[in-house]
Amino acid sequence: MSTATFRDETLSRARMHAIVAAHPRAAVFEDCRFDNADFSRLDMDGFQFTRCSVAGTSWLAASLEESRWEKCRGGECDFSSALLSDAVFSHCDLNNSHWRRATLSSVRFEDCKLTGAHLQEVTGWALEFRDCLLVSADLRGLSFRKATLQGMDFSDAELSGCDFRDAVFEGGSLRNAQIRLTRFDGADLRGADITGLNVMDSKHFKKAVISQRQAGAALAAFGLIVA
Repeated sequence: MSTATFRDETLSRARMHAIVAAHPRAAVFEDCRFDNADFSRLDMDGFQFTRCSVAGTSWLAASLEESRWEKCRGGECDFSSALLSDAVFSHCDLNNSHWRRATLSSVRFEDCKLTGAHLQEVTGWALEFRDCLLVSADLRGLSFRKATLQGMDFSDAELSGCDFRDAVFEGGSLRNAQIRLTRFDGADLRGADITGLNVMDSKHFKKAVISQRQAGAALAAFGLIVA
């Protein structure tokens, strides 16, 4: 089936339902507006969204596997319980978005703004983030084990119960993140800003690697002077 392209439209649920029926897996949306509409539980696998506005939009329990999102804007949009396996989000602004219980197997986020996003209880493997802002995001329980985390800003994020074992941080920040029961065993933290973390808690940082500068700052936080 040939791809159908829709440009500069405002999409309602009824309009999307007709597109889904006529163009399964073969619709492209460019510069379209989906703001505050309800597309919950629709099957939109393989659809592509470029420079679209999705602020406040509900994709609750929708099927969006292998979808592509580029330069989209979607503050407060809701992907809760959505099926998003193999989806790609690139250069998107999705601040304060909701992803609770979404299926994110092999999903890739590249250069995205996810400040304040809620990603609790998501499921799936090989979830990948690169050069993303996750400031003040809620990521409780996510696994980043053995991941290479490039340019990731987790400042003030809720990381309780996350798994960073053997992860490598290339730049980025963990500044003042909440790390109750978070595992950093074997992680290489030398490239990250770890200000405000209690790296002296050996239970969670066993064999983690930090720099001499970071070690000095950590000891200073406990009132010790490194001479």
